[in-house]
Amino acid sequence: MLCNGTTERIQYKGVFHMSRTLGTVARGVRTPIFREGDNVVEGVVSSVLTALKENGIQPHDKDVAAVTESVVARCQGNYATVEQIAADVKAKTGGKTVGVTFPILSRNRFSLLLSGIAAGVEKVVLMLSYPSDEVGNHLVSLDQLDEAGIDPWHDVLDLEQFRAAFGKVIHPFTGVDYVDFYKGIIEDAGAQAEIVFANRVQTVLDYTDTVICCDIHTRQRSKRLLKKAGAI
Repeated sequence: MLCNGTTERIQYKGVFHMSRTLGTVARGVRTPIFREGDNVVEGVVSSVLTALKENGIQPHDKDVAAVTESVVARCQGNYATVEQIAADVKAKTGGKTVGVTFPILSRNRFSLLLSGIAAGVEKVVLMLSYPSDEVGNHLVSLDQLDEAGIDPWHDVLDLEQFRAAFGKVIHPFTGVDYVDFYKGIIEDAGAQAEIVFANRVQTVLDYTDTVICCDIHTRQRSKRLLKKAGAI
């Protein structure tokens, strides 16, 4: 018997047979609607146990039940309104020109935050990483960069240059041009919008020294680099 990771390979008559052929299995569990004040623990446990029983699924040790943060926030009533975000941004930045760096491209996760930020300032310098955001949502492909002769680690593009090189870029799954989408959110909130495409976070300091880091996994590094370069 040979051990290969967590799967046993058993040799029988010269042929190897796998004793476990399935790896990780993920299932979505439908629950009742969670409302403010509901006990999220009881609701999740009850829903999972009901789903297991109704579908004849045997739970195993080390199984994981994952609950999205929005469910927890809903039960706790733990929200920030767009107006609260705007007031907080204005109080902390002075409400003039603010750089917003490296947000993800999302219709729901970041768009309302951007609306709140823009409502609290006079101008937003939105700096997008390219060819993709930090979680892999592409603005343009590597092939398009090659065809345009653009080096994303060296070249800084304004909106006019980006459009000249790539035109309107529609996401293949959502059908959204995120550049226009984010620009529209900023302007609808009453602020001026300037869009910059770059991958060195310090580039934003050419436009303003007041910056909100909107990247997620790399935000501590971004803050360190910006502070070292003179950001507020």
